[in-house]
Amino acid sequence: MSYASMRNPSALYRQTKAQGSIEGADRHQLIAMLLDGLVDRISQARGHILHKDIPAKGQAFSKAIGILGELRQSLDHSVEPTLTGRLDSLYDYITRRLLHAQVKDDLRALDECERLIAPIRDAWHAIRGEFLAGQAQAKVQAVAP
Repeated sequence: MSYASMRNPSALYRQTKAQGSIEGADRHQLIAMLLDGLVDRISQARGHILHKDIPAKGQAFSKAIGILGELRQSLDHSVEPTLTGRLDSLYDYITRRLLHAQVKDDLRALDECERLIAPIRDAWHAIRGEFLAGQAQAKVQAVAP
C-alpha cells in the first residue's frame, strides 16, 4: 500500500471493491463493466473540459480510449464476423472521435460518442438473462451422459 492510498481511504476502498468485482465476474459482466466504465469516463472527460482541468481531462480520455482497446480485443471475429467487424469499426470510430474531442475540447464529439455507445451498452445489459440461460444449459449438457 502506497502513502498516497493511505491518505485517500475512499480511493483505496473503490480500488479494492472494483478488484473484487472483476475477480468474481463472468465474461458477460466484464464486458458490462467495460461499457459502464467507458460511459463514466466520457462523462468525466466532459466535466474536466468544462472545468478546464487539463491533467484530469487527459486521464479520463486515456482511460476511455484504453477501455475501447480492451473492448476491441475482446471481440471474437470467428463468431459472427459481420457483427464483430462492425463493432470493431464502431469502437475504432469512437476512439478517433474521442481523440478529436480531447484535442479540440469538442463537447459535441463527446455527445456523439455517448449516443453511439448507449445502444450497445443497453443491449448488452438486456441480454444478461440469455447469457445465464446459455451457461446453465451448457452445464447441463456437460453433466449429461
